[in-house]
Amino acid sequence: MTQIKNMIRQLSKKYLPEIIQIRRDLHAYPELSMQEFKTSGYIASFLTDLNIPLRRGIAKTGLTGLIEGKNPLSKVIGLRADMDALPIQELNDVPYKSTVNGVMHACGHDVHMASLLGAAKILNELKDDFEGSVKLIFQPSEEKYPGGAIRMIEEGVLEDPVVEKMYGLHVFPALQTGKVGMKEGKYMASTDELFFTVKGRGGHGATPDLNIDPVVIAAHIILALQQIVSRHANPVNPTVLSIGHVLADGKTNIIPDYVRMEGVLRTFDENWRKEVKQKISRLVNSIAESMGGTCDVSVAKGYPYLVNDIETTKKVRQYAEEYLGLENVEELEMRMTSEDFAYFSQKVPVCFYRLGIKNEAKGITANLHSPTFNVDENSLETGMGMMAWIAAKELSL
Repeated sequence: MTQIKNMIRQLSKKYLPEIIQIRRDLHAYPELSMQEFKTSGYIASFLTDLNIPLRRGIAKTGLTGLIEGKNPLSKVIGLRADMDALPIQELNDVPYKSTVNGVMHACGHDVHMASLLGAAKILNELKDDFEGSVKLIFQPSEEKYPGGAIRMIEEGVLEDPVVEKMYGLHVFPALQTGKVGMKEGKYMASTDELFFTVKGRGGHGATPDLNIDPVVIAAHIILALQQIVSRHANPVNPTVLSIGHVLADGKTNIIPDYVRMEGVLRTFDENWRKEVKQKISRLVNSIAESMGGTCDVSVAKGYPYLVNDIETTKKVRQYAEEYLGLENVEELEMRMTSEDFAYFSQKVPVCFYRLGIKNEAKGITANLHSPTFNVDENSLETGMGMMAWIAAKELSL
């Protein structure tokens, strides 16, 4: 495998300028969830030029490619990249700045796609050196419920041929370029979106005795919700309950009839996830009723929590240490962020790992989902190389 490893390193370095340009092309023309038509076409064109067989139109805009080595059905693994962008106005002053008003690849999905395309080009050259097949999975709508992963699974993306293991990467602004990080077992939280409508009786702000003030009721609800986490959640089961949007559309002297609130619930236990939603509903209704109002509660069920298969992740850690060196592989902590790659983890053993993109000397430190988010593009050499190396190791002759 030393020869294969060296070839992957050489090809990653050789293809880096091309893959950087691909990332810039994708970055300049971002598309929102389930609207990734041009993105999908761009990817299809690249894979077609490599004579890699395609299947398009999975979950509307998703697609797959299949690289077959020797004895192609002996073992099949999947490599996944997500394609959608976010509704954020980019503030970076770069030549490849988003050309789409209000839309930006602020979560690094352009890097994910470019890395997978680079890995595809490398593996396509080395397909006579491994046994089995690599399914390239380009997934839409990671950023928007219900997510593209579950739809692709429902439409057979893990079948024909059957995928035995799945691997995916995600950029990580806290990790230096050239490094990767991972965690065995539970890694990323489940997520549910919470919607509240607190109803009262509006009126003049100077006559509160004639009103039922939904703003005051909402304030009590927000504070009380935090006690669910601090007083009911098991400390060994991390839980986050945050209210991020409150709309009380009154005026300085007008108390509104209702207040709308939105928030998020994240945890790592399915039984507690169900129980805490019941607690939320009972709590907000009791508070609202005790103050003369009512509260409608709606929960949009999101992604499950993501579990990295222990044995699979141990192997990937070993592969990374062989490819990058022990000093460039870091142990990560559980994260309260979520990922619909979690649906794959419910079907097959997976490893979802992180790619370092940070470069303080270049001023690249901005966090995900921010309008100034950017990456050190040298990270693409690591991105495509690691993906190709994982596949080569898993399918080695």
